[in-house]
Amino acid sequence: MIIDYDIHQLTPYINWDYFLYAWGMHNKPADERRKLQQEAEQVLADLEGRYRAHALFLLVDAHSENDDIVLSDGRRIPLLRQQQPGSECLCLADFIQPLTSHPSPLASHPSPLTSKLGLFATTVDMGLEKDFDHDAYQKMMVQLLADRLAEAAAECMHEAVRKHYWGYAPDEQLTMQQLHSEQFQGIRPAVGYPSLPDTSLNFVLNELLDFHQIGIRLTESGAMRPHASVSGLMMAHPQARYFAVGTIGNDQLTDYARRRGLPVEVMRKFLSSNLSPLTSHP
Repeated sequence: MIIDYDIHQLTPYINWDYFLYAWGMHNKPADERRKLQQEAEQVLADLEGRYRAHALFLLVDAHSENDDIVLSDGRRIPLLRQQQPGSECLCLADFIQPLTSHPSPLASHPSPLTSKLGLFATTVDMGLEKDFDHDAYQKMMVQLLADRLAEAAAECMHEAVRKHYWGYAPDEQLTMQQLHSEQFQGIRPAVGYPSLPDTSLNFVLNELLDFHQIGIRLTESGAMRPHASVSGLMMAHPQARYFAVGTIGNDQLTDYARRRGLPVEVMRKFLSSNLSPLTSHP
């Protein structure tokens, strides 16, 4: 499913706190923050009709098998598990209905909602990154707004998925502040974030979603272009929550590389920030 958004549809979903933080304005007086936001809102109004944002998502039947999510067609999304002492030892696969022979830590909380998985990507028109090189200030302003529009598209799309397309929360009525503080059921972990740190998973998602449909291309490192793009998973389990995978050992690195079907040294590069010194230098 592809959804195209005009800018005015997403403006209410923008989290201005992140925009102000990116400008280094989060600790400035309220009147200065308000002035910058008003300027940004005028820029958005000027961009209206010239550029759009785009969302792409897929809802698939799935189950978990150990640390993999297995889709209905047999394809797998390998994931990482916390293994530091004192952690909950969580893996995102725990929030998907497991096979009975592979019980999940949440198996005592069965839910029919967890036998499905959402995959998504959002982005903006490439022109928002290319058309303003003549003015450094305007380029920075538009780039930061493009980042917020891609995130707002993910927020708006996810709300529509919960209430309509997946429909597991049809009566949800949340304020924008509640949306931004993620008071909805389920989670939307993004690739590259602590629960899903391996950016090379974008290649897996691209095979499933075909990012090109909304203008996203991938670099050799799995980074998305336009830079103002977001990709990830959507999970509906009532107990689903975010966590940081953190440091993993050589045992998990080797197992993960096997499940990804890639050489250990390739995965070592993608997971360098999650490796202990001993794991980084075998």
